[in-house]
Amino acid sequence: MNEQLFDTTRSILQQLELPHLTERGIKLFVKRDDLIHTEVSGNKWRKLKYNLLQVEQGNYAGLFTFGGAYSNHLLATASAANKAGVPVIGFVRGEELNENSNATLKRCSDLGMKLIFLSREEYGMRNDKQYIDELKSEYTNYYFVPEGGGNYLGMVGCQEIWKEIDLHMDDVFVAQGTTTTSCGLLLGKSKNTTLHVIPALKGFDGYAEMFIKLKWFLFQDELASELLEGVRIHSEYHFGGYGKYTDELLAFIQEIYKEHQLPLDPIYTAKAFYGMLQELEDVSFDNNTILFVHTGGIQVCEEIEKKNNIKLFTN
Repeated sequence: MNEQLFDTTRSILQQLELPHLTERGIKLFVKRDDLIHTEVSGNKWRKLKYNLLQVEQGNYAGLFTFGGAYSNHLLATASAANKAGVPVIGFVRGEELNENSNATLKRCSDLGMKLIFLSREEYGMRNDKQYIDELKSEYTNYYFVPEGGGNYLGMVGCQEIWKEIDLHMDDVFVAQGTTTTSCGLLLGKSKNTTLHVIPALKGFDGYAEMFIKLKWFLFQDELASELLEGVRIHSEYHFGGYGKYTDELLAFIQEIYKEHQLPLDPIYTAKAFYGMLQELEDVSFDNNTILFVHTGGIQVCEEIEKKNNIKLFTN
């Protein structure tokens, strides 16, 4: 396996100076996982690491996974598998699509990912065990990586973020999609650290979804419930729902980049960063050390810039 693929030294801990927070004794740091790799960035890299090692050590013929038309996970998987020399199949939501439908799918195809387009009905079966078993029978000796890398190995990879942080963090904020990253951070955090999760999906029950995932791998309801006592869910910062954004959010992204050279994407990280700043207005955070985990996904911004005829990242 290509060792450079697993290099996280580029993920620095960046301290941001925000005067209105500094005067209240708040120290704010960002774990820059978006810098790990241009395509296998952020939590995607961490969720794929041990899955790719499993493919190699288990002598699998390749792997298959699922994703939407603009899936960062599909692109990251295609790129990582290409570097690791692993054949990969991507099942894509939308039977009307093809490999030239957008830049993300074209890049996946160029990287060697075999794209198979599914109807929305069939794609909805992606978490059904019988359906997955049928695919495993059809694609003999192919390893299955769930959508978004949402399995136990993905959680273990995300848990390793803590090994790279040598400061105590009172509060940690992170965007939430499949809950894999938030569960990994939860498993690795200290008892004196509170995990704040900001779902990108409207109406998403973060507690329930995290409980289900934790129970799958811990096998104990009581332990999962005890761990979740250290979590706070902030579900009001979705800006209309998954994949949706407003002019206000785009302007916020431009402002944060201009002031701090920190790129954020309007699907996940900008919503989470915006939500964090709103929550930090509460005096209960005074004199605390805060960590924002940047989960990557910046590559989607190019298409959003074209669609809205704007530049998000200019000084």
